[in-house]
Amino acid sequence: MTAVVSNAPLWRLAWQRIQQRPLQYLLCILGIALGVAMMVSIDLANGSAQRAFALSTDAITGRATHRIEAIAPTGIPETVYADLHRVAPHIPLAPIVEGYVLVEELGAQPMRLVGVDVLAESPFRNYFGAEGESLDAASVQLLTNPQAIVLSQDVAAQYGVALGDLLHLDIAGQHRDVTAVALVQSDDSLNRRALSTLLFADIATAQELLGQTGRLSYIDAIASSPAEINAIQTALPAGLKLETAEAQKNAVQQMTAAFELNLTALSLLALVVGMFLIYNTVTFSVVQRRPLFGILRCLGATRGQLFALILGEAALFSILGSLLGVGLGIVLGRSIVGLITQTINDFYFVVSVQQVTLSNATIAKGLVIGVAAALFASALPALEAMNTTPTLTLQRSTLEGKVQKLLPLLTVGWIGFSLAGVALLRWSSGGLVAAFAGLFAVLLGAALLVPPAIALLMRGLASAGYRLFGVVGRLAPRDILRSLSRTSVAIAALMVSVSVIVGVSVMIGSFRGTVVQWLDQTLQADIYVSPPTTTANRVLGKLDPQVVEALKHWEGLRFAVSYNDADVRVVDFDRTAKLISADGDVSQGKRPYAWIRPGLEPDPWTALNAGEGVIISEALIRRENLPAPPETITLETPVGDRPFPVLAVFYDYSSDRGTIILDDDVYLNLWQDDRIASLGLFTQPGVDVEAVVQDIRSHFQGRQDLLVQSNRSLRQGSLEIFDRTFAITSALQLLSVVVAFIGVLSTLMSLQLERTRELGILRATGMTPSQLGQLTLLETGLMGTLAGVFAMPLGFVLAWILIYVINVRSFGWTLQMALEARYFWQAWLVAIAAALLAGLYPALRLGRMNIAAALRQE
Repeated sequence: MTAVVSNAPLWRLAWQRIQQRPLQYLLCILGIALGVAMMVSIDLANGSAQRAFALSTDAITGRATHRIEAIAPTGIPETVYADLHRVAPHIPLAPIVEGYVLVEELGAQPMRLVGVDVLAESPFRNYFGAEGESLDAASVQLLTNPQAIVLSQDVAAQYGVALGDLLHLDIAGQHRDVTAVALVQSDDSLNRRALSTLLFADIATAQELLGQTGRLSYIDAIASSPAEINAIQTALPAGLKLETAEAQKNAVQQMTAAFELNLTALSLLALVVGMFLIYNTVTFSVVQRRPLFGILRCLGATRGQLFALILGEAALFSILGSLLGVGLGIVLGRSIVGLITQTINDFYFVVSVQQVTLSNATIAKGLVIGVAAALFASALPALEAMNTTPTLTLQRSTLEGKVQKLLPLLTVGWIGFSLAGVALLRWSSGGLVAAFAGLFAVLLGAALLVPPAIALLMRGLASAGYRLFGVVGRLAPRDILRSLSRTSVAIAALMVSVSVIVGVSVMIGSFRGTVVQWLDQTLQADIYVSPPTTTANRVLGKLDPQVVEALKHWEGLRFAVSYNDADVRVVDFDRTAKLISADGDVSQGKRPYAWIRPGLEPDPWTALNAGEGVIISEALIRRENLPAPPETITLETPVGDRPFPVLAVFYDYSSDRGTIILDDDVYLNLWQDDRIASLGLFTQPGVDVEAVVQDIRSHFQGRQDLLVQSNRSLRQGSLEIFDRTFAITSALQLLSVVVAFIGVLSTLMSLQLERTRELGILRATGMTPSQLGQLTLLETGLMGTLAGVFAMPLGFVLAWILIYVINVRSFGWTLQMALEARYFWQAWLVAIAAALLAGLYPALRLGRMNIAAALRQE
C-alpha cells in the first residue's frame, strides 16, 4: 500500500501561526515593501526621464535611418540640402531646424520647437498627412502664415489654448509672438506623449525665431542600402558627417549611465537592510516553533517538508511585501521624478517629463528582486531548521549555542569579505559595477563582525551596567548576549543604515567643500552675463552681438572676458566632451591645476592664448583610466581631425563628460563660430557691483532678457544646484533608517514574545512594570549605541570608497575629504533615537502584562 504524503496539515499550522502573530509578519512585509519601493521609484523616475527624451527624439526622427549633422555648432548651410537633392534625388531627405523655447501659456515648461518642410515630411512623419496624400489643413496654415505654430491637441486641451490664440515664446531671453493655427494628434499613445513636448513651425519661421536664418540643424535621410549611404557621404562637403539615427540615443544613455547607477545602488541599500529584517523574522519564527518542529520530525515530517514550509511562508509575505512595494514605488516615483529630471536638465540634456512611465520591466524587476531577496534571507534559517535533529530541535538553546560557536568563523568571514571588497575596489578596469560590488562586500563583511564584537563588549558591560543601573543594568547586556542570533542582526541592520548616513554625509560635505573652494578660485570676475536658459548649469542660447559689444564698453568696467561653448568629439576616446573657447582667463591665474606641462608653470594660460595647445579637465582623462596626461589630444573639427598639445589639466566640477579649453582665435579659425555664450565682467575699484548689475538689466530690458549675476549670486546659485542634486540622496538615506527602525522594533517584539515566561517570573518575583520598561529601553538604548559606535568607522570607510573610488569612476572628479565631528555624532544620535523609539511600544506592552498568563506560557 502506497503511503500518502500531504503538506496540508503543515500549511494549516502556518496559517494559525500567522493569525497568532500578525504584527510580526506585518512589520516584515513593510520592511520588504520599503526596500522594493525605493528601488522601483528610482528606476521609474530614471526611466521616465530617459523615456520622455527618447519619445521626443523618436517623434522627430520618425522613419529616418540616418542624420546629416554639422561638426560646427553653427549648423548646416541650407544650400547643402538642395545640392544633395540634385546629387541623389531618389534618396528621401528632410531638413530640420530645432531649438528649445519656453512658452508662458504652456506652463513655462521647456518645449522643443521643430521647424519642418511640410513638402518633404511625409516619408518621415505622418503629422502633416501620410505619404501620397494632399496637404492637410495644418500644413497649409504653416505655409501661409509666417508666425504659425502647431501643437499637440492634448497640450492645447491641458492649458486651454484655442486656435488663433497668441503664444509668447522666450528664446534665450528674446521674446517672440506666434499664433496657434492647428492641432496635431496621433492614434498611438506613445506618439501622443511625445507630441506633448513638441511645437511645430514651418522651417523658415523656425529659422527666424531661433536666429538660424540660412542654416539647418540637421537633415534627416532614409538610406536603406550601402550604395545610398555611400552616395550621401561622397556628396557631403567638409565639416558635415553622416550619423545613424540611433547614435544620439546611445550617446544620451551613456551620458546619464553613471548618475543612474549611483542612485540605483543607493536604493538597493534599503533592500539589503530589509534582508536583515527578513532573516531576523524568519529566524525568530523558526526558534519559536522549535518544539513544534521537533514534534513534527518525531511524528514523521521530513526535512524537505519543514524546509518547504519555512520558505513557503517567506515566499508568501515576500510576494505581499513586493506587491505593496511596487505600489509605494509608483507613488514615490511620481514625487521624486521632478528632482531627478531637474538634475538631468542641470547637467546632461533638456527633458520635460509630463508623467511617470510605468514600465512592465521595472515592475517585474521589483517583484522578482523583492521575492528573491526574501527567499535568500530565509534560506539560512530554513536550512538550519531542516538539518537539525529532532532531539536538538526540542532544545531552545540550540541556535544560540551554534551562534556562539560560529563567532570565530564570522570573524574569518569578515576578513574574507573585506579582502574581496578591497580586491574589487582596486580592480580599476572593472568600472562602477566592480566598485559597488566591493562596497557591498565591505558592508557585508562588517555585518559579519557584529556578533563577535557584541559578544566581546557585552561581557564587559554587564558589571559596569550593574554599578550604574543596578540589577536592570546587569540584565540588559546579558539579555542582548543571550539572544545574539536576533539582536546582532537588528544591530547590524541599524549599523549599515547609519553608516550609510555617515558615509554619504561625509562625501556630500567633502564634495560641497571642494566645490566652494573651486568656485572661490575659478570665479574671479565681478559680474557674469549670459542669456536665460532652460537649464541651471548650461548655457544653450547665445548673446546678441550688439549686446556683447555694448557690455564690453560699459562704463565702470576694466575689461571683459568672453566665452563660447560647443560639443566636440574627442577622437582618441571616441566620445563627446564640452569645448570652451575663451579670449581670457576668468580666474585671473587662480584656477586650480592637477598638472601643468613642465616649462609652463605656474600659469599655462599664456601658452593657451598663443594658440599652442589646449587645457583639459581632470574628468576627461580619469574617465579613460589614463595613468598620466596625454601629450596631445585629437579633436574632430569642421576641417578634419586635428591634434592639439595638452598644456595642462585643471580641476573642473561643472561637467563629468570632460571639458576642453581652447583659445578663441583658434576656435574661430577652425569652427567659424564667432558667437558669444557668456561674458565675465571685471569692474574698476570702488564701483558698486550690484548697481552695475541693475543698470545692465534695466538697459537691455525689452531687447534681450539677460541673466546678469554678481559674483556672490552666481556662487550662491551654483551651490543651490549642488544641494538640489543631492536632495534625492537624503530621502534615500532616511528610508534606509526607517527600514532599520522596523527591524529593531520587530526584534524587540519577537524577543518579548519568546521571553514571555521569563518576564512573567521577573514580575512575580518583585520586578515592577517601570523596571521592566527600563530594562526594555536600556536594551534598545544599548543596541542603538552599539549600532552607532560600529557605524562610525564603517561610515568613514564608506566615505573613503565613495570619494576616492566610486566618485572618480563615476564622474572623474578629485575631492578633498573633509571630516567634521557633527557627521558622526549626529548619526550616532540617529541610531540611539531610532532604537529608543522602537523600544517604546514594547516597553508599554510590558506594563500591561498578565502575570498569570505569562507564567503559563511555554
